[in-house]
Amino acid sequence: MRRYAPLFLISCFMVITMISGLTYLSGHADRKKPENSANITVYTTLPAEQVSILAQEFENDHKIHVNLILLSDHDLLIRMTEEKKAPQSDLVLASQTLLEQLKQMDLLEPYSSEQVDLVPEQFVDADNHWTGVWYDPIIFAANRDYIRTKTFEPHTWNSLIATENGPKIRLGITDFMTADASAILFYSMIANNGEVETLSFLRKIHPQIVQYAKFLTTPIRMAGLGECDVAIAVQSETIRYINDGFPLKIFYPEDGTAFFLTGAGLVKKSTRQADSIAFIDWLLQDHAQWTMQKNKYFFVPVNPESQVAKNLAIKNLELWKPASKPTLAEKQKLIDTWVQTVRLAPREAK
Repeated sequence: MRRYAPLFLISCFMVITMISGLTYLSGHADRKKPENSANITVYTTLPAEQVSILAQEFENDHKIHVNLILLSDHDLLIRMTEEKKAPQSDLVLASQTLLEQLKQMDLLEPYSSEQVDLVPEQFVDADNHWTGVWYDPIIFAANRDYIRTKTFEPHTWNSLIATENGPKIRLGITDFMTADASAILFYSMIANNGEVETLSFLRKIHPQIVQYAKFLTTPIRMAGLGECDVAIAVQSETIRYINDGFPLKIFYPEDGTAFFLTGAGLVKKSTRQADSIAFIDWLLQDHAQWTMQKNKYFFVPVNPESQVAKNLAIKNLELWKPASKPTLAEKQKLIDTWVQTVRLAPREAK
């Protein structure tokens, strides 16, 4: 019998463990399940690393879980169209361009709040279907050694054009076909200066372009390394490179510039509108902005009352009015004209 004693003890242990487990589970069966707790679903086209830190901080602050669904512009439009009668999301965090499309498709719900009321008109939809949360202006990122030795500072768009008696400025820019922020610069130029004048300007600087880059960061890196003299770039990435020790100085075009606006829109027929608006309001306040800066995202808050906005106070920054809303066909036509008359032309200096 002794040889069966170990088996008997093991059997008893297993029975006791099963009973304890069932007792534990029965005691928790009526507890609130995670899916029934406060949560919102956000469709977004922003980078995962950026939105995830914001979602976590918001959850820590408000105890509202943010379920992030990362999508491309195209996939987001398709999914929301398919879900129009029974939406599976509560909020969209994306570019102004995409939010405008969703508004035209009657997929966003107008909303307002005290925080949204602080935002200047140029960053908010006229019908309150979406609000901007931060923006990124297009600036000139100049190599410090170049501007010191050449005693040259770019303060206007035309100052970038090389002249017979002036410095032969080497320029870097992101291709209009590869990044939304660069495309917005192109469309904004046309909206504010006209197609003829814009293409004329782009033809004049074309021989000076060292590279039409694929990524927004490439021209900035080139300017920092002295591979070009001035980069036409977004401010946020330029500040990141400056903080990393690259010898760059930011100049703001005195005759105005384009900006890339990120915003939020409330999904029509969402069942969690109060929690979604709480998230939008939170994005407009300092905690969200400090969280991004701490993680090297240096956007400009649209809320002028934000301390971060005050710290980033930019003198003499004139923002162009947003481009009118060209259709996809009109955009393609403009890009085709640029490609044929500017982009494919030889770049040898005149």
